[in-house]
Amino acid sequence: MTQAAEPVAEIGLLIYPDCQLAAVYGLTDLFRIAGEWTGEPPRGIRVSHWQAGGEGVEPVWDSHPGEPHRLSHVIAPPSLIMPDRMAQMPTAARWMKEQHRSGTTLCSVCAGAFVLAETGLIDGRRATTHWAFAQQLAQRFPKVHLADESIVVDEGDIMTAGGILAWADLGLTLVGRLLGPATMLATARFLLIEPPRQSQRPFAQFIPRLDHGDDAIRQCQHRIHAEAASLQGVTGLAATAGMTARTFLRRFSAATGLTPVEYLQQVRIAKAREALERTLTPVDRIAWDVGYSDPAAFRKLFQKLTGLPPAAYRQQFGIAS
Repeated sequence: MTQAAEPVAEIGLLIYPDCQLAAVYGLTDLFRIAGEWTGEPPRGIRVSHWQAGGEGVEPVWDSHPGEPHRLSHVIAPPSLIMPDRMAQMPTAARWMKEQHRSGTTLCSVCAGAFVLAETGLIDGRRATTHWAFAQQLAQRFPKVHLADESIVVDEGDIMTAGGILAWADLGLTLVGRLLGPATMLATARFLLIEPPRQSQRPFAQFIPRLDHGDDAIRQCQHRIHAEAASLQGVTGLAATAGMTARTFLRRFSAATGLTPVEYLQQVRIAKAREALERTLTPVDRIAWDVGYSDPAAFRKLFQKLTGLPPAAYRQQFGIAS
């Protein structure tokens, strides 16, 4: 029987209240499988599980028990509850900060970014999280530079991943870094999953903010949603709201997080996405139906906001094709 070589690294998976255990065990299996594809002798990755409790963070499982721990990476997995219901985790954050000080690379997936952000170590740094949680992360930790269009952001000593299943993308990225691109690709093929993806923009949905408390702006939003295809720009909305153009722009941006033009674009492109997903209507006709008389301009804007041309978007997400 071939003797396995010493593990090339130890990755610690942080278990905190309401975290996604599927990610913890999925990453454990992914790293084990990767070790089987490294050649002879196989070079594995040591994986350990660390439980965050009131007294501290303690190891509760180890793929290579008996040896002293030397964590090269720590991963905060996704949460199964929404970020606004996640409790603060000062013990876990303090432990992660101590690990980083000793040379450990810190990683997060999805809402695990909120745990990582408690360390303060991603202040002033680029980081990603699930597209639906990006605004909450920005509000709670305003010093973080959001890169929520990305699936994985690799800052060297800090790595963050986007959606709740992006643990596979992060895991493969780490396999590529630690065991080489050939092993990463072999692992992806064996698991029948794509190599690490680059962008979560094609998956992101426009979620309008309507609970901001500004009734005049909300009425303008309702009008945009109802008349998006026929609106000839947004200059008339200020008069409808009974405001000067400057005041309207300031209040609209404060309430929605977007300028009126950006908001109208998002509404139109959301309608176009739905048409591409559910119908076989030609792209040029969809452009006209959502309010664009210039199909080329529509295609350019669609790719800017979704990361894909309309035809490629339909090919990936269409159910009528």
